[in-house]
Amino acid sequence: MYEDTSLTGRRLRLRILRHNPQDPGSSPRFETFELDETDGMTLFIALNEVRATLDASLQFDFVCRAGICGSCGMLIDGRPGLACRTLTRDIGPEITLAPLPVFELIGDLSVDTGKWMRAMAERLETWVHAAGEPALDRLEARMDPDLAEQIYELDRCIECGCCVAGCGTARMRPDFVGAVGVNKLARFRLDPRDTRDDAAYYDLVGTEEGVFGCMTLLGCEDVCPKGLSLAAQLAFVRRRMALQGLRGGSR
Repeated sequence: MYEDTSLTGRRLRLRILRHNPQDPGSSPRFETFELDETDGMTLFIALNEVRATLDASLQFDFVCRAGICGSCGMLIDGRPGLACRTLTRDIGPEITLAPLPVFELIGDLSVDTGKWMRAMAERLETWVHAAGEPALDRLEARMDPDLAEQIYELDRCIECGCCVAGCGTARMRPDFVGAVGVNKLARFRLDPRDTRDDAAYYDLVGTEEGVFGCMTLLGCEDVCPKGLSLAAQLAFVRRRMALQGLRGGSR
């Protein structure tokens, strides 16, 4: 990681990949923008300054500005990351930005992660499957605090798409559910309100499109901005299936 504590007068050069797929005359190209670095500047702040003072047509996404919504995911010097959580002082004065791969491009640095995430959620049925109709006239049963903490840990995923963009398998297989899919399903496997058995989970992720398609490059865990143990979830499913003699697609 680049570190420079003498930021006085430093000039940043943002080299940004530009392309509008909706414009037939647009072709992918890099454009460079220069601006002065300020104390505590993040890439999110820098991009907003570019759009406010240099080029109002620049497209990129943001909502929370606090590393919670995951909207500002992009390739930062070739590595997936969040613009709002990346301090310019931690990287060099010349920064190359590009949209996350795998996802549908909207324009410039903006991609449609929601479309991919929704399709994954519907495919893996990432919601609580409870027996019968929910009883609205009574409180849910109390949950053990340690179990609630385990579920919360998996719920910290913000669906930013960084793990998908950093996955070699996802670039080669459009049907790969990725570490985010396995992590989401693992959350419901822990939830005592979900009535599915192990075989039901493994039918969904214990396939070549799931954990057995993973090349174990660990790119997903390396780039996760929330520091989730994604590789551990993949390994857990593989071990459990091996011990139980299960294979996805057949119970």
